[in-house]
Amino acid sequence: MKIIDARVIVTSPGRNFVTLKLITESGTYGIGDATLNGREMAVAAYLEEHVVPALIGRDASRIEDTWQYLYRGAYWRRGPVTMSAIGAVDMALWDIKAKAAGMPLYQLLGGKSRERVMTYAHCTGKDIDNCLEEVARHVELGYRAVRVQAGVPGIKTIYGVAKREGERYEPADSELPAEHVWSTKKYLNHVPQLFAAVRERFGHELHLLHDVHHRLTPIEAARLGKAVEPYHLFWLEDCVPAENQESLRLIREHTTTPLAIGEVFNSIHDCREMIQNQWIDYIRTPLTHGGGITQLRRIADLASLYHVRTGFHGPTDLSPVCLGAAIHFDTWVPNFGIQEHMPHDPLTDSVFPHDYRFEDGHFLVGETPGHGVDIDEEAAARYPFKRASLPVNRLEDGTLWHW
Repeated sequence: MKIIDARVIVTSPGRNFVTLKLITESGTYGIGDATLNGREMAVAAYLEEHVVPALIGRDASRIEDTWQYLYRGAYWRRGPVTMSAIGAVDMALWDIKAKAAGMPLYQLLGGKSRERVMTYAHCTGKDIDNCLEEVARHVELGYRAVRVQAGVPGIKTIYGVAKREGERYEPADSELPAEHVWSTKKYLNHVPQLFAAVRERFGHELHLLHDVHHRLTPIEAARLGKAVEPYHLFWLEDCVPAENQESLRLIREHTTTPLAIGEVFNSIHDCREMIQNQWIDYIRTPLTHGGGITQLRRIADLASLYHVRTGFHGPTDLSPVCLGAAIHFDTWVPNFGIQEHMPHDPLTDSVFPHDYRFEDGHFLVGETPGHGVDIDEEAAARYPFKRASLPVNRLEDGTLWHW
């Protein structure tokens, strides 16, 4: 089952996506998501210039060997560009293998561990009252878990909250990065009030999540985790930058609030220490950026030894291809926690037809052989790449900070 053709498809039906399509001599093809938000063309070039030429003529059934070939053979290992490219190849090869076997991907992985996949929605608002209305709307849609983010008095623009009602909070309006201003003091004083208001209105049955987006120091994150303990969060996400994995130790020692981290991780080595030391409760590395299904199985297996569950990153900066593959993975993986869900708009869905569906707060996996997501190349060609950048963050004194 040799690979005879490989195409890199860059399209922007609402936002930019990079898709790899691998075609075999039998006509069976597979697709993988290579999208890296704000650096899409870097991955596209890596694929086109370095990876695709090496794939032609290879046996598509040798998934493990191809993964090792692209990872070990590159010499310059890891990093988001390399691992997103490898992730796309790996995803496409699993798609081909499952199609050749006539099975949905989850069956090839080992079959179902559950009948449905719990997912959480994003509920944002310019203030607490506005956020509460968004929570109410999503509860009516059937969600059992919601991530809540609200504007903070005295901070003009904050992560997770759109500038104008009805808009998404990313990507930026301009080609170059916008600059936001951040105040840790104002944020830490305000967030407990948000969770108090949500619990007062909706009780304690609803799962609540929150994303700090790497903005705190370890001791500040420990303070926040302790402050929100009465509101029983499902998780506190990305509370610190995690280049120093041991920084999670201090936070863990000071709070029982569950911790989730890893959406910017690219390999098992980025999370190995924090998993082995049980400093986190959920690992969030997505299939695309983490090198595909082959490596995420290793991460999930390692995590299962230490009571750490999966909670894959899944907003609209990853295409339906990644989400579809993730739902198959979620359906199979024994130590599943939750799946992020930020619905793609109808235009994106028209370019990427799929068979997964949302029902009563959960994803239901499809039965189509493969991962169940395709790409309409004619439709994709109608939406060319549009340069867009994520913002940068500065403290009130002008110091560049984490966004």
